[in-house]
Amino acid sequence: MITDVFFDLDHTLWDFDTNSTLAFKKIFNKAHPSININEFISIYLPINTALWKLYQVNKISNEELRYRRLKESFDGLNYAISDAEINQLAIDYIAFLPENNLLFDGAIEILDYLSKKYKLHIITNGFAEVQTKKIVNSNIASYFITVTNSEMSGVKKPNPIIFDHAVKIANTSKEKSIMIGDCIDSDVNGALNYGMDAVFFNPYNAKVESHIKQVSHLLELKKHL
Repeated sequence: MITDVFFDLDHTLWDFDTNSTLAFKKIFNKAHPSININEFISIYLPINTALWKLYQVNKISNEELRYRRLKESFDGLNYAISDAEINQLAIDYIAFLPENNLLFDGAIEILDYLSKKYKLHIITNGFAEVQTKKIVNSNIASYFITVTNSEMSGVKKPNPIIFDHAVKIANTSKEKSIMIGDCIDSDVNGALNYGMDAVFFNPYNAKVESHIKQVSHLLELKKHL
């Protein structure tokens, strides 16, 4: 019997890619108007994803992530920019990112639906201060009883310690809990390896093993919960 539902935030409820693009548009319009935003984003997104995977397993630091995802993107764009400018852009990006708070289609409706039946929580690897702003500014804070981030637990998903930390502060058990997230490695396999059920949010229809529960739209969670 499931009593507690744990959500990832970025790419699951909060539309990271769209909000990120809007933040970069604001920055570049002011400081680097010659940059083609669509070309930059096409280079940036896979670089950011690859570096986040390294960050999740502690192979790079917070500071390296913030610098390298910009440096490598500008290099890919063949755009000349100084380290001082990159460091300032990294600061501006983190500041502007929570100002845009588009959610995935169906997010509010599914939270309304689930909150009447379950206790809802968040487990996120994102930076604590930024994640809090996203949750508050997108008007979803009231749905969640607890929010666990990697800075609180000292480790990141898929480490079982963060799931255990989240379950304990939620005052529940892994047998009564389910994790919903967009990342097979950190969200789904992390939860399953810990002993918690999981559903893969898969809006782009990535191929996954047949035993993985998945939905392509958030409202499809009604079939599982």
